[in-house]
Amino acid sequence: MAWNPVLLIGALLLCALAATTDAEYMKYKDPKKPLNTRINDLMSRMTLEEKIGQMVQIERTVASGDATIFPHNIGLGVTRDAGLVKRIGEATALEVRATGIPYVFAPCIAVCRDPRWGRCYESYSEDHKIVQAMTEIIPGLQGDIPAGSRKGVPYLAGSKNVVACAKHYLGDGGTTKGINENNTVINKNGLFNIHMPAYYNAIIKGVGTIMVSYSSWNGEKMHANRELVTSYLKNTLHFRGFVISDWQGIDRITSPPHKNYSYSVQAGVSAGIDMIMVPFNYTEFIDDLTFQVKNNIIPTSRIDDAVHRDLAREAVRKSLVLLKNGKSTDKPLLPLSKKAPKILVAGSHADNLGYQCGGWTIEWQGLSGNDLTSGTTILKAIKNTVDPATQVIYSENPDAGFVKSNAFSYAIVVVGEPPYAETNGDSLNLTIPAPGPSTITNVCGSVKCVVVVVSGRPVVIQPYLASMDALVAAWLPGSEGQGVADALFGDYGFTGKLARTWFKTVDQLPMNVGDRHYDPLFAFGFGLTTKATK
Repeated sequence: MAWNPVLLIGALLLCALAATTDAEYMKYKDPKKPLNTRINDLMSRMTLEEKIGQMVQIERTVASGDATIFPHNIGLGVTRDAGLVKRIGEATALEVRATGIPYVFAPCIAVCRDPRWGRCYESYSEDHKIVQAMTEIIPGLQGDIPAGSRKGVPYLAGSKNVVACAKHYLGDGGTTKGINENNTVINKNGLFNIHMPAYYNAIIKGVGTIMVSYSSWNGEKMHANRELVTSYLKNTLHFRGFVISDWQGIDRITSPPHKNYSYSVQAGVSAGIDMIMVPFNYTEFIDDLTFQVKNNIIPTSRIDDAVHRDLAREAVRKSLVLLKNGKSTDKPLLPLSKKAPKILVAGSHADNLGYQCGGWTIEWQGLSGNDLTSGTTILKAIKNTVDPATQVIYSENPDAGFVKSNAFSYAIVVVGEPPYAETNGDSLNLTIPAPGPSTITNVCGSVKCVVVVVSGRPVVIQPYLASMDALVAAWLPGSEGQGVADALFGDYGFTGKLARTWFKTVDQLPMNVGDRHYDPLFAFGFGLTTKATK
């Protein structure tokens, strides 16, 4: 079915029902009338206060931990598999609708140009072409738009689908030094050639909503940018869905936030934002906007998620990038033997489901531990995969003496970043936190090792690279760590190619494919491959 823009028709119907009687003929209830006629009739019956009520989104504080966590976007971009991403969208839609929620804040179609940005893992790639391809998640979430549909008009297929939200419009991945919510300094050609293209694809695919970015473009806050929101997005691209602010987005038009709220309301609404995300004090927004207008200024049943977990596992193994395999090309370490007598698994991220899932999962900033959701840690996946006779020893941060004295056949070291989201993830050094570096040094200096990096972006790895026999970028794989073991032990081959540049030192940043002084540790598109052994 076609889904109407700007206001949620279901909510509007609910409002009007309270103010009318069944005996009265109402055009908006008549399915034989044209859609615009029904909407106009409904809106004519609504009060100003009811209309403004449709422009407010408050926070939903109840969330469920019974969910499959798919790999984050930085890993999905590696796969370059639009069909896979579409299937993930379909699975996500089913799980979300089962909770009674019809709307998701996805996909993030930012083009991250600097890995120092704390939200870089939300971006599919530094290359807008990969991001454009990944917008296929939209028909996965919303359903395939029928042939011949009008460009710009949102589409929602039915009760197994959810409304998608393309975000954050525009230029959020291009801020100076990767500082979150900061200023993107770039000319109009650069903005439109790098950061805009994925929005063209999203609109063509019928995306229902678009979220505005906290960031600024050349000093002007996007939440107040009428030229890009109304003139270009709505009038030029003919986007007919609704534009939503980010969380307390209009408050941040001023510095400090909320300094002049009346001005922020006026600026945000005038820029073309249709729904304002006001998580707490929504009455202030309603009262303020009302004043300015008047003064002319599915049942919740459990889903069998087995199919979804298989899909997530597939996504994990396809998102892995093999960066090194053997200290010489003729002596690869991977795939690992399943029948080794004794192996070591080490590292802070080997047995931590929360670290695998990262931020924006279960909790905003993410959590540490294994009791957050159902899933498989990488350690558990390794134990599931090796021969029953193989002894698997786990030590989070062993010293070199322990490693040398135990006659391990090889070691698997899993280290990386702790979870974070938004500004909390901004980093100027991009180092692996302690004890990760010492774990790598102690283990890889004593036995053959493969290092698996769990992170939301490329991190400093060059100082340790020579000591490693193999290196795998696992990004933020989510709940299905079995996908990592699938590739390490050769049940499936490595196929992923970097969707963003891996730097040597942070002094090189920002550095992206196509730059004049392009001298990466691992170039965009790099990725070694292996073949399945079974």
